[in-house]
Amino acid sequence: MTTHTALIVDDEPDIRDLLEITLSRMGITTLTAPDITCAKKLLGEHKPQLCLTDMNLPDGNGIELVQWIQQNTPCTPVAVITAYGNMDTAIESLKAGAFDFVSKPVELPRLRELVNSALRLSEAEANTQDTDDEPGLLLGKSTEIQKLRSQTRKLARSQAPVFISGESGSGKELVARMIHLQGPRRDGPFIAVNCGAIPSELMESEFFGHKRAALPGPLKTKTACFDLPTVALCFWTKLLTCLWQCR
Repeated sequence: MTTHTALIVDDEPDIRDLLEITLSRMGITTLTAPDITCAKKLLGEHKPQLCLTDMNLPDGNGIELVQWIQQNTPCTPVAVITAYGNMDTAIESLKAGAFDFVSKPVELPRLRELVNSALRLSEAEANTQDTDDEPGLLLGKSTEIQKLRSQTRKLARSQAPVFISGESGSGKELVARMIHLQGPRRDGPFIAVNCGAIPSELMESEFFGHKRAALPGPLKTKTACFDLPTVALCFWTKLLTCLWQCR
């Protein structure tokens, strides 16, 4: 049986104890640190599959730790937990490379979901870290292609929605698929929806479904795209692609 390890970084002993108890009940070995200095030391000595860090720490903030992890132990997904959550802070954390961002008090089902997703992502990276082009959808050796591969690997680590833009035929959907295949939801389907091919009056039915005879014509019951066991939905027009990584 594979034993997973998580690093918990928080200056409040009660919060550390609560997170430690929750993760221990999930069969995860925990390490704890009250500040960034101690966290860096533990990260250098161990290779945890997950890091949970508070935003406000005695010797810095969680975003600084996220940036350090990105540079030194990039295979460790890190989530930022804070009692002072706002949209700007969440965006800043995700841009720095955080896997996810949650506000205190954290609901236990949400915490367990976050932990399980992070562990799946960590396992995927451990299996592919020695392969530069995994999963091998973007061919080429140019600097631009290598940079794009690096960006897809970084984006796949995040729970944030991704917007991809480019000219027609530039490979937007291919990039979206590559992000999906390297993310924690890779075992689920990737569903592409061509918005340009759907009449405006049927757009709502396509996304949200309908029952038989609810619309005129010989239509059968339509399952909504959002009700499918979806891991990623890719919506595209002639020039733009938007990838939604749905929960």
